Amino acid sequence: MLESALKGLKVLDLSRILAGPWCTQNLSDLGADVIKVENPQNGDDTRGWGPPYLGDRAGAHFSAYFIACNRGKRSIAIDFRTTTGAELIRRLVADADVVVENYKSGTLERHGLGYHNLRAINPRIIHLSITGFGPTGPMAGKPGYDYVFQGVGGMMSYTGQPDGTPGDGPLRTGVSVVDLMTGMYATSAVLAALFQRAQTNEGQHIDITLLDVAVAINANQGSNFLVSRQSPQRIGNAHANLAPYEVFPCSDGHLILAIGNDTQFGAFCTLAGIPHVAADERFVTNSDRLHHREVLTALISDLMVTRTRKSWGAALDDAGISWGPINTLADVFADPQVVHRTLEVSAEHPIVGAIPMVRNPMVGADATHRYAPPPLRGEHYAEILSEIDIDAHAVDQLVESGVVGTPQQ
Repeated sequence: MLESALKGLKVLDLSRILAGPWCTQNLSDLGADVIKVENPQNGDDTRGWGPPYLGDRAGAHFSAYFIACNRGKRSIAIDFRTTTGAELIRRLVADADVVVENYKSGTLERHGLGYHNLRAINPRIIHLSITGFGPTGPMAGKPGYDYVFQGVGGMMSYTGQPDGTPGDGPLRTGVSVVDLMTGMYATSAVLAALFQRAQTNEGQHIDITLLDVAVAINANQGSNFLVSRQSPQRIGNAHANLAPYEVFPCSDGHLILAIGNDTQFGAFCTLAGIPHVAADERFVTNSDRLHHREVLTALISDLMVTRTRKSWGAALDDAGISWGPINTLADVFADPQVVHRTLEVSAEHPIVGAIPMVRNPMVGADATHRYAPPPLRGEHYAEILSEIDIDAHAVDQLVESGVVGTPQQ
C-alpha cells in the first residue's frame, strides 16, 4: 500500500504557502513523518488566508486553504532567527532524511542553515530548495507568487478569450497551478533522490524554481512555439492542436466536446446526422479542421444548441466519444463516480472535529486508510523536542524565551 511506502522517513518541512507544503503533504500521505516548522508569531501564512475557516465555538482554527496542503503533519513553532532556534533546527536535521524549504535564496545561509551547513551535520540529508527564480542569475532572490509566474512563464498570454471578443485579455487559471505543479515536481525529485541515496549513501541539494516549472508546464504550447517560433494566441476554450475540442452550447447549458482523432470526428458526424460534414474537404483531417476552425465551430454550435445536454450526452456515450459537463464543485462532490472513488475524505481533530479534505490520488480509496488532520500551530512541540532529548525543564525555558511557541488555541 502506497500510504506506508515512506514509513520511517523523517521530513523537516521549513516551507510555507503552497508549493512546498503540497510536496510535503504528498510525502506525509505516503507515510513519511513530516515535522512542519512554523514561526512562533503567526505560523504558516496560509493559516490566515480566509475565509472560509473551520473551527469550533471558541473561534476559527484552520483556514480552508491551510487544510488543503497540511494534513498529516506535526507542527513545532521555532524562531530560527535566534542562535538557540537555529541550533534546534540543526538538532532536528541530525536524524532527518529530507529538508524542504522555500525561503528566498540566502535566507537560511544567514542563520547557518544552508545546505552545506546541514550536510556537515548529516551527509545523507536531501535538501530541497524551492525559490521563485533560483539562487543565481539576473533575477536571483526576487520574490514572486504563483500568479506572477503564470504571467512570467507565458501561460496567461494564451489563456483567455480571443482579442476583440467580449471578456478578452490575459487570464489566470482558477487555482495556483504553478505552485501545485512545483509541489508535484518537487515530490518526484525527492523520491528520485531517495532512490539514488539508497545506492550511493549520499544526500544532495535539489534546486526547484517556480520559473522553471512555469516554463515547463507550457507543454504542447511551449513545443508549438519552439517548432514554429510563433507565439500561441488566446483562443478561449478551443484547443491549440485539436478541433472540435471545446465548449459548445446546448439548449439547457453547455458541454465539453473532445474529439481526439479523425475516426471520432466521423463517428460524431454520423450520430449528429451530418455525415456529409466528415467528407467535406475542409474537415477531413484534424489539420484541415484546425485551418477551418471558425467555420466548423459555428456549424457545430448551431447543431448542438438544438438538443439538451442529456440528449447529447447519451448519444455521445453510445458512440464512445469523450464529452463532459461543466460542473460546479457542488456538482463534483455529489457526482456518483466521485462518490464511488471516495475522493472526499475526512480527518478527526480533537478540538475541531471532522475536517473535510480531498483524497490524494496517489493513495487508494481503501477504507482502512485514515488521514491525520492538519496541526494547530506548534501543536506537537513537546513531543518533537523530547525526541531530540530536550528535557521538560529546558523545553519550558525555550517557551519562556520565545524561541519555541506554544500551541495555537
